[in-house]
Amino acid sequence: MTPRCSEPDNSVRQMAQNPILRGFNPDPSFCRVGEDYYIATSTFEWYPGVQIHHSRDLVNWRLVARPLNRAALLDMRGNPDSGGIWAPCLSFADGTFWLVYTDVKRLDGNFKDAHNYITTCASIDGAWSDPWYVNSSGFDPTLFHDDDGRKWFANMRWNHRGPGSGINPANDRFDGIELQEWSPDRGLFGPVYDIYPGTDLGLTEAPHLFKRDGWYYLTTAEGGTGYDHAVTLARSRQIAGPYESHPAKHVITARFDPANPIQRMGHGQYVEGHDGRHWHSFLCGRPLPGPDGKPFCATGRESGLAEVEWRDGWLWLMAGGRVAPTVLPLDSAQVFQTEVSYDFSGPDLPLDFQWLRTPHPERLFTLTGQCLRMTGRESLGSWYEQSLVARRQDEASYRAGAVFEADPPTWQQAIGLTTYYNRHKFHAALITREGARRVVTIVSCDGDWQRERLTFGETVSCPDGAVHLEVEVRGATQQFFLNGRAIGAPLNAALISDEGGKGEHASFTGAFVGMVAYDMTGQGWTADVTRFDYSTRI
Repeated sequence: MTPRCSEPDNSVRQMAQNPILRGFNPDPSFCRVGEDYYIATSTFEWYPGVQIHHSRDLVNWRLVARPLNRAALLDMRGNPDSGGIWAPCLSFADGTFWLVYTDVKRLDGNFKDAHNYITTCASIDGAWSDPWYVNSSGFDPTLFHDDDGRKWFANMRWNHRGPGSGINPANDRFDGIELQEWSPDRGLFGPVYDIYPGTDLGLTEAPHLFKRDGWYYLTTAEGGTGYDHAVTLARSRQIAGPYESHPAKHVITARFDPANPIQRMGHGQYVEGHDGRHWHSFLCGRPLPGPDGKPFCATGRESGLAEVEWRDGWLWLMAGGRVAPTVLPLDSAQVFQTEVSYDFSGPDLPLDFQWLRTPHPERLFTLTGQCLRMTGRESLGSWYEQSLVARRQDEASYRAGAVFEADPPTWQQAIGLTTYYNRHKFHAALITREGARRVVTIVSCDGDWQRERLTFGETVSCPDGAVHLEVEVRGATQQFFLNGRAIGAPLNAALISDEGGKGEHASFTGAFVGMVAYDMTGQGWTADVTRFDYSTRI
């Protein structure tokens, strides 16, 4: 469905700038087929899995596929927050697209249950094949197609034994990069090679291999996903190594420039352009000052692009240094959508929206032709069947709203508008019932994953008829509205970020805004959403 826009021109044009994929779009795997460029990004617990964007000018990117869209390819019911799809790798060989992906079933503690798969498709937006299972020794897998026709599978290896037991003391449980030959018929076969232990920065992951002038090059991500993140490069004359590190170790990083407006640079992939120019994608974030003075990235982990050049057999940033520039050296004007209204009149959910974990969305929502009908399922804290339909926050400030037709019979049913990061970090304005009154109540979870307690804010009576709930987010502050009137106190929007909340729970995703429904009786109460609006023009 093409969303119906509230104005004839709902976009803004500007010079090409990073990030090129705004809002939650991390771990960019970069691929070229002729003059067509593709970037595949992680989706974690959001369904369908993996986002693939396409561009021909490297500036304007259009979402063209979410390939992991059926149970045979992906079922994440029960996966923890920030589990699911980590760091896909997209490639093209033998006239076919190849997609490698990880489904992470456990991430806390010593163990990682991370299962790696490969699927293929003749066209980027077609029906992808049932997957080959490959291994579970680690995550961030990649598939390299050598020029002799052989295929090689690599991933970081996870060491659950802890400090001092691996091949690189700086890496702790990140036990280097392992490589093995793979074929569709035989699976993994032959020797397993430990090809790269990583540098002293540690946390070595996200391998990608490419070949140039008789050298095999290995790109990895190091330093974790936060403000020490970096792109590290190594090379070898033999695919099995040994690999020597780049003279500067890191090709792209902002870890030594904390004042730069774009931070957390790392985790990307090299591509030679159709015109002979050279490019490297990278993960990044745009920090803002939080209410406690600490930075937070309101739009999550995003994707950028930097021009690189070859000098003395090594890649370097064309602009010099190791911090990728904010402005891209490209002539195309960049167009961002700034205002859109969805009326849910089509047969399919608009592509901007996703849901959580399940390959059976018909149990969560249906499109009637006039509205989005949501079926209340489990709680806002569920890892199994949560009726939540949401889109990404892509700028620091926005206003979003939805029109609901809902008459909850008791306090056990609710539907409403939510700003959502995960089951521990959210705010919601919910239409529910208290006695004879239909009310709107504000609930929050402050990110303390050990307590998982809700905070209940203001509850106000709800007038008869359709209910218009809105939220306005301005950096670190947000405010809910009922039929145009502010309700409740301003809330901490910085909570809805990687850095927000309490506790040590790992967080890798991004901020969403959307609609949520639950029915704690288990009877599947339904309510309707007739419109959803999103605008960054505030």
